[in-house]
Amino acid sequence: MPVYEYWCKNCKTRLEIYLHKFSNDPQSCPKCGVDSMQRLFSTFMVQKSYKDVYDSILSDSQLTRGLMNNDPRALAKWNNKMSGGEPVAPEYQETMEKLGRGEIPSNQPPGDYLPSDSTS
Repeated sequence: MPVYEYWCKNCKTRLEIYLHKFSNDPQSCPKCGVDSMQRLFSTFMVQKSYKDVYDSILSDSQLTRGLMNNDPRALAKWNNKMSGGEPVAPEYQETMEKLGRGEIPSNQPPGDYLPSDSTS
C-alpha cells in the first residue's frame, strides 16, 4: 500500500499520506481541510534482501579479510552494511564509532569476540 507525497496549495504544507489503494487521492488536506492537494513526484526506496547484503559483504575482499582477522574497523563496516542506516541507541552508536576508529570497547576483552562455550 503506497505512501504518496502531496503539496497543499492552500496551507503550503508538504505531506506524506498513506492510501489504501493506488488510485485514491485524498479529498482534502488533513491539516487545513481545503480540497487543494497536488500529488508530487517522489522517489521510492527498494530495500535489499539479506541475501543481497550478504553477497555485497562477501564480494568485498578487504572487508572479509578484516572480519577474518578480528579487525574492529571491519566489524563496524559490516554492522553499517547490515543495519542499512537504521537509527540505533546512542550507546550502540558510540561502540560502533570506537570500532570504526580501530578501538576495542573497554568492556570487550581483546582476542576472540565470540562467547566461550561454558558447557565443555
